[in-house]
Amino acid sequence: MGLFVVLLLLALVIGGFGLLVEGLTWLLVIALILLVVGFFTGFRGRSRV
Repeated sequence: MGLFVVLLLLALVIGGFGLLVEGLTWLLVIALILLVVGFFTGFRGRSRV
C-alpha cells in the first residue's frame, strides 16, 4: 500500500511538471505569434506616415 502511494505521488509530480512545461511552451508560442503580428501591424502603420 505504501509503494502504491509513493508511485501515485511520483506520477502526479511528473505529470504536473510535464503539464507545466507544456503550458510554458504554448505560452511561448502565443507570445511569439503576438510579437510577429504586432511587428507587422506596427511596421505597416509607420510606413503610411
